[in-house]
Amino acid sequence: MGWSMDKVAYLKRFNAYPVEECYLQDLARLQSLHMQNVPFENLDVIREVPIYLNLENIYEKIVTQKRGGYCYEINGLFHWLLQELGFDAQLISATVQKPDGTWSKADTHAAILVNLDVPYLVDAGFGDSTVSPIPLGGERHTDHSGTYSINQVDENFYDLVRENDGKERTLYRFSLEEKQLADFHEGCVFNQVSKDSPFTHDDLVTKATPEGRVTLSDHQLTRTQNGKKERTDLSPDEKTKVLEEEFGIALKN
Repeated sequence: MGWSMDKVAYLKRFNAYPVEECYLQDLARLQSLHMQNVPFENLDVIREVPIYLNLENIYEKIVTQKRGGYCYEINGLFHWLLQELGFDAQLISATVQKPDGTWSKADTHAAILVNLDVPYLVDAGFGDSTVSPIPLGGERHTDHSGTYSINQVDENFYDLVRENDGKERTLYRFSLEEKQLADFHEGCVFNQVSKDSPFTHDDLVTKATPEGRVTLSDHQLTRTQNGKKERTDLSPDEKTKVLEEEFGIALKN
């Protein structure tokens, strides 16, 4: 018998339980818990440890080694779990808009679409973003990180928009075309090796908390609670301790 992924072990990894029904509140709880317990992180990229779009490798990293990952790993594995739990879920691609308004390399972000009464965008692998499913009907949703809505651009594309302090910003643009994990091979390579990738410069580890978010960027820890940010500079030893205590990550030397 071949090796298989254990969905119960995966659920335990982020303190969740199997769902009895595929309702919106179940989906929302799974996404929120996932984002609080499985960090978005690029530590392998910085250390030049290759990342392959292979679900068994990703499961081994996230579930067995209790690591996080970047969008292909986190949303790739979470998409598998949602399907296993009975949700009508599909992978989709998105193009990220940079803070300066220019667009990143096209279709290099992986997200998830879940069809309930209406389609919902579910993204557990975008770092500092919403912890809840966002409907494609234009309704707004507010959490600690801002107010979110999805605007239809034309018959093919939609924008995920965040509003903070009265200012709106598009985070990324996506289409509803279903993708396979292998379709992100080029983006996965680009984001591991290109100097134009946002993930090849400094360590980045971030996860949601019940009151906000905690983020390690290079040697600085930023804790956001109820909209207030507190930053701390870390020594190398303190950084190692923060990785273990805040994020549960013990890197092998």
